[in-house]
Amino acid sequence: MTRTYAGVRPLLRALAVVLVSSVGLGCIQIDLFRGGQGPFVETVVHTHRGDGGEPAKLLLIELDGVIGRGDAISLFGSGQEGTVARLREQLDRARNDSELRGVLLRIDSPGGEATASDVVYAEIMRFKRDRGLPVVAHFYGMAASGGYYVAMAADEIVAEPTTVTGSIGVIFSSVNLSGLMQRFGIEDQTTKGGAYKDAGSMLRPQTPEDRAILQGVIDDLHLRFRDVVALGRPKLSREEVDALSDGRIFSAPQALSNGLVDRVGDIEDAVDALEKRAGATGSFVVSYHRPAEWRRNLYTRSPAEAPRADGSRTGLGPGFHYLWLHGAGIGGLGFGPILLPDLLAP
Repeated sequence: MTRTYAGVRPLLRALAVVLVSSVGLGCIQIDLFRGGQGPFVETVVHTHRGDGGEPAKLLLIELDGVIGRGDAISLFGSGQEGTVARLREQLDRARNDSELRGVLLRIDSPGGEATASDVVYAEIMRFKRDRGLPVVAHFYGMAASGGYYVAMAADEIVAEPTTVTGSIGVIFSSVNLSGLMQRFGIEDQTTKGGAYKDAGSMLRPQTPEDRAILQGVIDDLHLRFRDVVALGRPKLSREEVDALSDGRIFSAPQALSNGLVDRVGDIEDAVDALEKRAGATGSFVVSYHRPAEWRRNLYTRSPAEAPRADGSRTGLGPGFHYLWLHGAGIGGLGFGPILLPDLLAP
């Protein structure tokens, strides 16, 4: 009996890898600890008494975790709030807040989907045009790739001394499972219309033509990223932007010396910078949050991402990403190795 199971186990393991990789079971989520529903409420999370005069009302917007598209449906029918949808709702409320004098954008993200990152950036730029208010970004532990992309909409960037940032690049992640499939007699039965419809498939080897097609898309997305950085960091020449856009990460001091951030400091320094841009000597910072979301101070985080069945925080499917992959893990990118630990164990 033991000998029979030992022979079947590698086959089950191979099937699990193929199934999870192709179907994307690694993206299943379980919303057991989701924050409250309902319209945003406003809570003061920080006050700074200045030297006199009317304190400025500032808004804290958090961009935590992987940047994804709009709301998603979970395994049990409840929803997960997406980065784009949440930020748009916050900015819509801010548009109608006549007392607001500035936005503090706190970022702790390895990036995410290329399109979602671009949409968040565009929404902040649109808000600035509509209201004419200053935006200061504060980098917490990580503001890499798409997280850095979004920050290009800010007027000033303050990074924590231990921040990891940069990773200005694009990635399309895939593996070739054809050798493993052949070993266990698994055949690819993909039916397609168009010679390159399955370019990038993990079920067959990648051809030079496939690679050229994918690389062409990646090059265009990378060019877009560099254009956004050049616009957001006008003190850098285009040659300097291109040289810094090779996908490497930077520490906060390295980012400062290369002109990718303006200051190294904590969130209090970011508030001070925003006050100066708002022409104020004191302020109170508010947060728009869901009724059941706990808010006490500047460091309270929103439960923007529910726990996942695969233990990851990404939930991203296959595609092109402005993402520092090492900062996000691969569990939610369609590979899902944590989802079936018994079958995939050695």
